[in-house]
Amino acid sequence: LDAAPLAASLDDRYGRRHTYLRISLTERCSLRCTYCMPADGVSLTDARRLLSAEELLRLAALFVRAGVDKIRLTGGEPTVRPDLAAVVGALDGLRPLGLRQIAMTTNGVALSRLLPSLHAAGLDKLNLSLDTLQRGRFLELTRRDALPKVLRAVDAALALGYTPLKLNCVVMRGVNEHEVDAFAALARARPIDVRFIEFMPFDDNDWSDSKLVPSAELLAALSQRQPGLRRLRTDAHDVARTYSWPGAEGSVSFISSMTEPFCGGCNRLRLTADGSLKVCLFGGSEISLRDAMREGASDAQLLSLVSSALGRKHPRHAGLASPHDIARTKNRPMTTIGG
Repeated sequence: LDAAPLAASLDDRYGRRHTYLRISLTERCSLRCTYCMPADGVSLTDARRLLSAEELLRLAALFVRAGVDKIRLTGGEPTVRPDLAAVVGALDGLRPLGLRQIAMTTNGVALSRLLPSLHAAGLDKLNLSLDTLQRGRFLELTRRDALPKVLRAVDAALALGYTPLKLNCVVMRGVNEHEVDAFAALARARPIDVRFIEFMPFDDNDWSDSKLVPSAELLAALSQRQPGLRRLRTDAHDVARTYSWPGAEGSVSFISSMTEPFCGGCNRLRLTADGSLKVCLFGGSEISLRDAMREGASDAQLLSLVSSALGRKHPRHAGLASPHDIARTKNRPMTTIGG
């Protein structure tokens, strides 16, 4: 396969080249976050319909040869997968093909004991999901009493040099918006980038705009209470606007998915644990690369499917006009999309 046609297969009709692949390793999760899934969990895909490790790595290699240079492992919760270190190691072997970065998003519950092996296998970057620093509220939000384990994971990640360590915090009105200053203090004291994320609608997560705290509101309030915030320069494809204070160890970022979409710079593709390709987080449209592989598709045919899907990608939010339209559209729970 020639390099130029390969790269072009990752372009959409708006000139966006998709070089960032998010791979969901599992639909399972060790937490039950209220904004992600119902208390009794979600219906899981039969194991036979999930990608095997060999299928996952075939697709990863194909995407890297086509121009993907960053892969992020997600879930569910990727650390519940027993072969996680082996998967990271196999992806590390794709660097000669052009892969520059292997990242992972995790809830951190099991991370402390796994991190040394993941670091040795080639894991470059880490995002930890953490929506509260209060143990009681953590239990309410996640339905699990695991905050001490997550905080130990933060310490372990920093000790191994994962800096800046990114903490993903979904902000919900009436739930945790009053903890913004505590998170900011953490960012000022340690090499951590706290990323305040607007609450987004997905299937079964009880979204409403009354719970949505616009990033602009958070930024204005934080700037007033903790003066000196300055905007930092970040990559053009970064979904966050990042700020810091003079002398601070870390930073705070704002991801305004609902109120100030950043779709114009989108370079992301998502591969679900059951092998479906999603070209937009909010769109219900998917194409099964798993089925195509199992029916004997060649690499060229698989890339043609990817190119066709990208050819149908909308300029913004899967063509949906508002957060309410997104909430009304059938999609998946976030845990089966891949966070």
